[in-house]
Order: sequence, then structure tokens, then C-alpha cells
Amino acid sequence: MNRREFLLGAGALVLAPRIRLRARQVALVTADLESHLVAVDLPDGRVRSHVPTLAYPRSVEAVGETAIVAHSDIGAVTLVHGPTLSVRHELRDFGEPRYTAGHPDRRHAYVTDAARGEVVSIDVLTGRVLAREAVGPLARHVTLDPSARTLWIALGPKAEEIAVVDVSDRARPRLVRRFRPPILAHDVGFAPDGRRAWVSSGDRNQLAVYDTLAGRLLARPYGDAPPQHVTFAGGLAYVTSGWSGTLRVHRLDGTPLARTVVPVGSYNVQQADRWVVTPALGHGYLTACDERGRIRFSERVARSSHDACVLSA
Repeated sequence: MNRREFLLGAGALVLAPRIRLRARQVALVTADLESHLVAVDLPDGRVRSHVPTLAYPRSVEAVGETAIVAHSDIGAVTLVHGPTLSVRHELRDFGEPRYTAGHPDRRHAYVTDAARGEVVSIDVLTGRVLAREAVGPLARHVTLDPSARTLWIALGPKAEEIAVVDVSDRARPRLVRRFRPPILAHDVGFAPDGRRAWVSSGDRNQLAVYDTLAGRLLARPYGDAPPQHVTFAGGLAYVTSGWSGTLRVHRLDGTPLARTVVPVGSYNVQQADRWVVTPALGHGYLTACDERGRIRFSERVARSSHDACVLSA
């Protein structure tokens, strides 16, 4: 055996898992009018494939190796296996599923059902509904705190109340209380430090930042035209305004740092693995930014795209 060829081959085997992992990092984007997800390679923005789903995919969230897709118009949820980009389960006993928060155990997920005023816990590995908890009418945007014990759920697109739900028993959510924020809430998000929670507005160009331990309001950052959406990476918050076509970067205390122009209609925003992605409703663009909010690419991938997530196999 040629020793040099053997060593080169062994080295390739050692490096292969890293190469495969990087090649499988994709943004999954809802094609709202076309009954599929678009898998877009990161970092080059190339469309890798289309994943057929039930009609009207509305939101998508990564939970471990699974993407949870909510089909609000038809009362269904699809579970997509990331490594194979194929549908594993279809759950149909929903009224109007809206958004999902994933547990860090990579197995449990919590889906809001606006029509029934519930949050529904799901085992994403087996595709089973575990429990349902009434939280209030029009349950929509949802976030899980970093300790994975508490959900906040905005009750409506211009919510007068936010529901606080205990998920210390991962399979069985339990409503604890509801409270009124100083603005009509749209999106909610816990910062990675767990000390702050952000609430965006459904009716004004302002957000609210809470001290979660003391339960008091800390700041009201400017947020461009409502509704805004928020996500976090490290010590930064990213806020999009679809009407204004902007992505703003803030410190966790609300201090503004940067503003980036993105396609109009870029409402929802998610981050993972140093990527911040925002799709454009009504236009179908996917814009991917780095952690500083700088655009890496902006490509049209569908006729209309409501949501996107980053999934690594």
C-alpha cells in the first residue's frame, strides 16, 4: 500500500464530518402560496431544493434536527426532518396553529393555536401531541426563556395581554398568569441572558424591554413602523419592520447600534449559527445578514415568504 495515499485518505475521513455538517446548514423558507419550503444553502444563497408540504405553510421553527411548520389556514402542523429534508409527520387536529417555541432538549416544542386560544406541546421525535393548555384568545407569537421553564405568549397581533406559561414539566404547559404590557404587543422574545424580555408593538414604532427578575420596564427602544419582530444572538437584539423595510441592531438594554435596509415585507426574523435571516411577505425574498446586521445576500426564492429558520443537521 502506498503510505502517502493511505495518510491522505485517512485525513479526508477525519475532515469529512465537518465538511458534511457545513454543507447541511440551510435556511428553510416558507413558500406561502406554493405548498413547499425552500431550502437555501448558507452562505452562498443557492436554492438547494424544495420540500413539498401541505398547503399554506405559514411559520417555521427549528427544534433540534426538526423543522416545525404551521399551516394556519388549514389547521395543520408539519414536522420536517432536517438531515433528509423530508416530511416525517403531519398533525391535523389544530384550529389555527401560528408559531412555535422549541425546547433546548431538541425534543419538545410548543405551538400556539390562535383559534382555540391554546398552547400545544408536541413530541417532535414521535410526532405526538402531548397536552393542550388554554392561555387566552388569539394566542400567537411565543418565546421560551433560556432556563426553559417559562413561555411568554402574545394574545393577538395587537395584544392587550401576554400569557405567562410554566413549562417546567416539559410535556404539560400550565398557565400561570396574564399581564398587560405598556404597548399593544405583537412579538415577544427572551434575550439569551434571561434577564431581559423584549415586546414589540402592533400599533406604534416602539418596543418595550423588561427586567424579567424584577418584572419592571427598563426601556422603550425605537422600532420603525409596526408590527416589529425580534430575535437575539449573543449580546445583541435584532428588530425588523416589514413596513419600513429595516433591520435594526441593538444592545440587550435597548441601545441602538446599526440600521440596515432590507426588502419591504421583511417581517419575521430568526437567527442561528451566526446567521440572521428575514423573509419578505408578498415579495418572496430571503435576506441573510451576519451578526452585525450586514447583508450577505438577498435573493428571491418564492412568490411570498412569511417565515424562515436556520437548520443544521
